[in-house]
Amino acid sequence: MAAGDHTVLQLSTPSTANLSAKVHPLVIFNICDCYVRRPDQAERVIGTLLGSVLPDGTVDIRNSYAVPHTESAEQVALDIEYHHNMVVSHQKVNPKEVIVGWYSTGLGVTGGSALIHDFYSREVPNPVHLTVDTRFRNGEGRIKAYVSVNLALGDRQLAAQFQEIPLDLRMVEAERLGFDILKTTAVDKLPNDLEGMEVTMQRLLALIDDVYKYVDDVVEGRVAADNSIGRFISDTVASLPKLSPSVFDKLVNDSLQDQLLLLYLSSITRTQLGLAEKLNTAAQIL
Repeated sequence: MAAGDHTVLQLSTPSTANLSAKVHPLVIFNICDCYVRRPDQAERVIGTLLGSVLPDGTVDIRNSYAVPHTESAEQVALDIEYHHNMVVSHQKVNPKEVIVGWYSTGLGVTGGSALIHDFYSREVPNPVHLTVDTRFRNGEGRIKAYVSVNLALGDRQLAAQFQEIPLDLRMVEAERLGFDILKTTAVDKLPNDLEGMEVTMQRLLALIDDVYKYVDDVVEGRVAADNSIGRFISDTVASLPKLSPSVFDKLVNDSLQDQLLLLYLSSITRTQLGLAEKLNTAAQIL
């Protein structure tokens, strides 16, 4: 190599120099809702961001929807047909909202983020990648925005690097209160029917214990009697149907068997839909 020849390592910056993003609370609420309703085998949720680019270059993110996907250590497969159908549906409702990027739940970018970002780069120039920590660790929700910067060595492109950009999360007072409640009551998954029934029964037993303790304290003279509470308890007990223990057990068992049957049928339907989704995605790739 001649002494005057130089190989330069350079970053190809996005077309907009001072790029920033603004996200509306509806997007965060929608992402958190999709996360708790995700399939059991999914560790994160991936979706499309909709909005517009303001005259000053700010990406205004106003809406979003989740895109079904399958992910492994080697590859990530998106349901492209579902994504395109959702885009067409949103365009019919609000033509001003276009694709501005994509989102994923979790902390920061992962190994498969570059593949997904490459797909959205073909959908829209310079897409924004939004990451949302839906677990709200220590009561804080980390929300960050990135753009892709090409890393090149001379004329050869080596890789793509994610660069964080300024993000503005604007909320009115009512939205701020809802967001604070969401952070303090975050759950990893929605309970199924059996888990919900178990939690409900535990709460019911706790309430019955409280009523029993109150009545016992009144009878023993430890607490002054309250006529309004006494009438309320009496009306509640009188409203209960008079059933023998055997009849009550039969009703509960019949209802439980019906719910188990519905769970079995829904599981079969979910499996068939998942298999059809994977076959459809594989056919489009091939």
